[in-house]
Amino acid sequence: MRKISAISAVCILMLSGCLSEDSRSYLTEEQAFTNSQNLYINSVAFLYGYIGGSSESQGLQGTCRGVYDYNTMTTDEALIPIRGGDWYDGGLWENMYQHKWTEDDATLYQTWKYLYKMVMLCNQSLSDLEKYAHLATVEEIGQWTAEVRAMRALFYFYIMDMFGRVPVVTEVDIPVSEVVQSERSEVMRFVYDEMTAVLPYLANQRSNHIGRYYGRITKPVAWFLLAKLALNAEVYADDDWTDGIRPDGKDITFEVDGIEMNAWETCIEYCDKLHAFGYVLEPVYPDNFLVRNENSLENIFTIPLDNDLYRNQFWYLFRSRHYSHGGALGGASENGTCATLHTMNVYGYGTEEVDARFIYNFYAGEVFVDGNQVLLHTGEPLVYMPMEVKLNLTASPYEKTAGARMAKYEVDRKSYSDGRQPDNDIVLFRYADALLMKAEAQVRNGEDGNEAFNQVRSRVEMPQKEATLENIIDERLLELVWEGWRRNDMIRFGYFHENEEKGNRKYFSAGVGFRMKVFEINAAYLFAAGSNAHCPLDNTLRFSLGFNFAGMKKMVDNSVEE
Repeated sequence: MRKISAISAVCILMLSGCLSEDSRSYLTEEQAFTNSQNLYINSVAFLYGYIGGSSESQGLQGTCRGVYDYNTMTTDEALIPIRGGDWYDGGLWENMYQHKWTEDDATLYQTWKYLYKMVMLCNQSLSDLEKYAHLATVEEIGQWTAEVRAMRALFYFYIMDMFGRVPVVTEVDIPVSEVVQSERSEVMRFVYDEMTAVLPYLANQRSNHIGRYYGRITKPVAWFLLAKLALNAEVYADDDWTDGIRPDGKDITFEVDGIEMNAWETCIEYCDKLHAFGYVLEPVYPDNFLVRNENSLENIFTIPLDNDLYRNQFWYLFRSRHYSHGGALGGASENGTCATLHTMNVYGYGTEEVDARFIYNFYAGEVFVDGNQVLLHTGEPLVYMPMEVKLNLTASPYEKTAGARMAKYEVDRKSYSDGRQPDNDIVLFRYADALLMKAEAQVRNGEDGNEAFNQVRSRVEMPQKEATLENIIDERLLELVWEGWRRNDMIRFGYFHENEEKGNRKYFSAGVGFRMKVFEINAAYLFAAGSNAHCPLDNTLRFSLGFNFAGMKKMVDNSVEE
């Protein structure tokens, strides 16, 4: 993401505000570390409370103006339009969608600050685990240390993915003058080496099921992240992203269980580990997003939400719905987020071939709650207009109603009235994503990715398709919409820096054709123009067959005359 990467020159200055973070400002050390249980709570368990968030720009997902928004509202998936006097917010959302943020962007700084706060809290915890190791068993210290190092690697993944060149800080007491930027490729290797080093010590357990390891980083969580890192290795290994040339994934190698593999083989291997562990697709797609989704067979890593125990926020649902819609559900709403025209077109909205997942992921058209039609304050029916969305809706007749709205998670009617704290766990990693990652890695490695690709489509009874890169990028939007991966996908496919309409893909072609009396055969080789060096149609051979009907008629006439 070049625009964000460009701000990394000032990262060292920003970091100074995070180095003083105190993980136990409310406790003395004597109070925090008295026995094994307290050591775990105050050096490991408390960290998990920060993966979600309870305030703006905090959390990997759930809150507003943070990691999720910079990975979603900057893409061709979704936007928050200006709706008259609503949602301008000083140009925040407009600038986000148009990629006009700068190093002075206060919201982006808060996101940076949150991510590095987590790194520094992990560093402090590792220091505490070493200092107070005598309070616990060797096995406990080993596992807890592994968890914290894995969490630090997880956050460095997000930092590297969003900001590019960043400092790698692994100590608590380090002078800011000694903090230096690392190349993005170095951060990638740090994340990979850290995660693989601690893998043997992580619990061999599911993380999404209620129990001892609920919400914690376990082996499957690490496997998924390693697969995601390998899939994006061409991007992360590219230390000069200005020249339009990336390293080839076949030339980037990682060691997996003592065997050297290229990036695509590495991704496939870790996805296969998830399958071997027992992850499968839920038979019913929306079951992954139910209010009680803790027993999903598919979800790998989630942010636990519970009105009583896990007070993390979940803004996206109520932020998207119209005011009248929220009121009909017994809560509030903010009438903001909606899907783009591109998303609607990929889903086939308005055609006879609309994707089966559309009804689970979006509110569109007339809206009913408990069998009753939702009405506007005027008494007219509320009708969402998916194809009327644009960045600035001011003075549009559909100012308040344009755009398909987020409907991916089941509505929790028992959540707080503002709708921000439902009981649905927020899904971060799930097996359907792993299948699509595997299919993509297979295709990029010159293999057949159809089996993994069509498993995802078959689950929702969509017809089989060939696993081409062009189909895979669309399938990822169909399957993973609203899940915070679109920016990552678009950068990997070379689509992120397109115009504001998100789809102006340009190619140069060179070809040759042969014309006969009736038939015409043409062949063309396509090259992505400009910086779109990794578009799916780049370096592809296209054939076309034409018929000269006038020539055919002439041949027929001549044969008749003869």
